[in-house]
Amino acid sequence: MRILSGLTPTSAGIHLGNYFGAVRQWIALQEKNDAYYFIATYHAMTSLKDPSDLRKNQLEVALDYLALGLNPEKSTVYLQQDIPEVTELSWILSTLTPMGTLERCHAYKDKVAKGLSADHALFAYPVLMAADILIVKSEGVPVGQDQKQHVEVTRDIAMKFNQAFGEVFPLPEPLILEGAGAKVPGIDGQKMSKSYGNDIRIFDPEKKVRKQVMAIVTDTSGVDEAKEPDGNTIFELYQLCANPEQVEVMADKFRAENIGYGYGHAKQELFEALMDEFGPARKRREELAANIGDVEEILRAGAAKVRPVVEETMAAVRQATGLR
Repeated sequence: MRILSGLTPTSAGIHLGNYFGAVRQWIALQEKNDAYYFIATYHAMTSLKDPSDLRKNQLEVALDYLALGLNPEKSTVYLQQDIPEVTELSWILSTLTPMGTLERCHAYKDKVAKGLSADHALFAYPVLMAADILIVKSEGVPVGQDQKQHVEVTRDIAMKFNQAFGEVFPLPEPLILEGAGAKVPGIDGQKMSKSYGNDIRIFDPEKKVRKQVMAIVTDTSGVDEAKEPDGNTIFELYQLCANPEQVEVMADKFRAENIGYGYGHAKQELFEALMDEFGPARKRREELAANIGDVEEILRAGAAKVRPVVEETMAAVRQATGLR
């Protein structure tokens, strides 16, 4: 199956939600699929306006991708802006996209509710996302449950195009990560997100990661009181990075009374589990950062690899629509 997904470099660094909700699945999918993973720089421009930050963040995310296990020999990793045809396709698709469809998109409504400017780019975000998916004729899109709607919108747009101009695009399916990791809580208990400022970033310095872990919001239960692990942010994050035996031990300590086990102890165990889980990746990232030219070459090679696919798609689109 040909698959595609990507992350938006609105800030530097992949957080736990990105990894457990998406990147971990990408790593598994690259083994037996024709996998394309991009860094969504055009999308980032809906909220990131500083050019130097955009340049820095795209390389930071590339480093994170590679350190965590995306293998350029097994998948194609590239920058969105190296495929400018995606903006052309986005315009063509927008001529078939009903206003009502975009008005109903959750991501647009949520961002406006949080005070982001309701400009055209934010409103038309799902059309550009559809172009990202369709330009490589992706058949599967690994996404979180909250992103499923965007794939459904892409399918609707692709069907409208095919009905109007003939069969050009396959209809992509959302590949939803079920179970643990599908929704990762942030330090405030809400879904972990850079835009909420509640994230824990995998490659931050150890002191900063520990500070973020210690900032997890809890109730007022004392060290000798029993606590319910299910639904507790510390415990939910611990489940993602500790082994089953460790998880069971923490659950037992949560439920026990009069053993002097408080949230501070649990947070320290979570921090240690995170350092164990991501220690090898943190070391790989340091090595990659010391040879940033190699990373830039990987991105150039990825763009070169995807280019024939894009050119074939756009030739078919232009022919079908009468542009050629």
